[in-house]
Formats: sequence, C-alpha cells, structure tokens
Amino acid sequence: MTTTDLMILNFEEIRRRSSILWKAMPEALYNWQPDYNAMTSIQMVRHVLEGEFDFHKLIENKGSDGLSYTSPWKNKPFTSVSEEIEFSKPFRKVFLECIRSFSADDLSGIIIIRKELGQLRNLGDFIQRIAYHEAVHTGQFLSYMRTLNINRPKIWD
Repeated sequence: MTTTDLMILNFEEIRRRSSILWKAMPEALYNWQPDYNAMTSIQMVRHVLEGEFDFHKLIENKGSDGLSYTSPWKNKPFTSVSEEIEFSKPFRKVFLECIRSFSADDLSGIIIIRKELGQLRNLGDFIQRIAYHEAVHTGQFLSYMRTLNINRPKIWD
C-alpha cells in the first residue's frame, strides 16, 4: 500500500464515520447549537464538506497567496444532511483523485504556504491536517448528540 493509498483509506474511514453520525441527528435538531457563537449541527456538516473543497483549492494553488474562487456552497440554502453529503460527492471525488496523483516525493517536496496563518507545511503534512479537521468535528458532533441526549450510533467498529 502506498502512502497516498493510506491517506485515502483514512479519509474514507473518517467520512464513513462522520456520515453515520450526521445522519443520526434528527432533522428537527439541525439548527440546534450549544451556544450563540457555536455552529449549528447542519452548519457543522456544511463546514466540514465545504472546508474539504477549500483545502483542495489550497493544495491546487500551493497555498493561499493569490487564491481566488467562488465556493459552490455560496448562497446555497441548507438542506438535509443526506442532500449536503450528496452535493459534496463530485467535489470529494476530484479531491481524492488529486491526492492519489501525488508521489512520495510530492508529499515531502511540495510546500503549501498560508501567509494569513503563518503556515508553511509540506503537502503530506497539510493533507493529514485536512483529515484531522474532519475528525475533530466528528468528535464535536458526538458531544452535541451527547448534550442533546440523542442515541449515538456506534462508529467504533
């Protein structure tokens, strides 16, 4: 198994588990948030899905300098979790194909620069941080469900 194969496996496992959780949230609670400054449940799902698209653009551009694009989610009304996931699928397919295209030398040699955050990361490190972003929000979503006393599906198989 190559490094990129392992990265893809990690992304697929995280998304599989996130999707199970997201779909278990009752639609009546999509707009619940633990406090005024927190994301709602549906906003968090959108944030993760759109965030992956944004991270992909950073990879394509090798950073944020001069990056300009319009998100496909801009002005898109929130829908159901299933529809949000379905909408993201073509973008995710392209993102995973992009990751598959990188060699081991690319992962260590390509540098992603985010001047606004003072970040300079090799591509492999940056890609792993994308996966970590979703994993953190999966944990956050679990805490939402626990706070709401909703049955939490078993994602630790």
